[in-house]
Amino acid sequence: MTKPPAKTGGLAGVTAGETAISTVGKEGVGLTYRGYAIEDLAAHATFEEVLYLLLEGRLPTRTEREDYERRLAAAAALPASLALVLEKIPASTHPMDVLRTGLSMLGCLEPEGEFSRLNTSALRAVALAPAILLYWFRHHRDGRRLETNAGAGRVARHFLTLLHDRPPTAEHERALDVSLILYAEHEFNASTFAARVCAGTLSDYHSCITAAVGTLRGPLHGGANEAAMELIERFASPEEATRGVHEALARKEKIMGFGHRVYRDHDPRHAVIKEWSRRLAAQAGDRRLFPVSEAIESVMWDEKRLFPNLDFYSATAYHFLGIPTLLFTPIFVCARLSGWSAHVAEQRANNRLIRPDAAYVGPDPRPYPKEGAR
Repeated sequence: MTKPPAKTGGLAGVTAGETAISTVGKEGVGLTYRGYAIEDLAAHATFEEVLYLLLEGRLPTRTEREDYERRLAAAAALPASLALVLEKIPASTHPMDVLRTGLSMLGCLEPEGEFSRLNTSALRAVALAPAILLYWFRHHRDGRRLETNAGAGRVARHFLTLLHDRPPTAEHERALDVSLILYAEHEFNASTFAARVCAGTLSDYHSCITAAVGTLRGPLHGGANEAAMELIERFASPEEATRGVHEALARKEKIMGFGHRVYRDHDPRHAVIKEWSRRLAAQAGDRRLFPVSEAIESVMWDEKRLFPNLDFYSATAYHFLGIPTLLFTPIFVCARLSGWSAHVAEQRANNRLIRPDAAYVGPDPRPYPKEGAR
């Protein structure tokens, strides 16, 4: 048998294509969307402007942004047949499966058709993702059939309004808006690559984003913020957290929300979301969860030289916004639909079927046994 080439586990270090959409960890640090630093976008842009940037390749003018928000508001009405499907999905279903099914059903009701309609389909998916998720959630939790246009036009405001039955404060809306910006795009991560593989076959838009949702569903890609929240809530004090994490590390347990496949010494999104978590904690009068989070961060750096990634402080930020933990990863979808859509368009623009080689490590050629010899 021929000796296989050196392993590249998980395609680590393999360049699988070119992109003009974002830089992730270039030389180990930094993140830009279409050339704009993530820190600047988080400080000055809205998520809707970032969505426009990713899909159109440039920032919108004020008039274009306002028109975009009007289009998003108009696109937030849930089709009656989709609402019926959501009502039939069991209450015990994982919310990621609800989004996967809802977006796939949307593709049946409103197929993309011509590829030139991608941006229209993407705008509809982004506008409807909070509606799909929260219509199902509120129907099963509260017996409500939501009017899904409430708060529409701005994705953060829309999500929080549907969840809480009231418009969010400006501070809460901006906190979630910034989180959506931070999660919007991240180059060839697993879910985006899945969307591009699907797009490479010339499949339709909704199949591509459904493939991406299914990939994000896996706990090695999505779900770290949910696991981080569960960990943080275990501890009553920073001292207890310090002891508990030391003990967990001694048992070789994996602590979610730390380290990153690409970044070397820090996640550039971390400082932004940590500051928002700090601000929201102070507003809520929290004296436990944020200090516990900092204690865990300290232990992980001292013992493992692992830094928090975006997911870790997103957990407490979402908690202080009153978002149930089981909805944390679906927010990732609401944001990343923007990046996925941009990558589907980019793949189609210079397409080649994505079909890597594999190193065969099975048996050498052998004859099929004669009858009675088995």
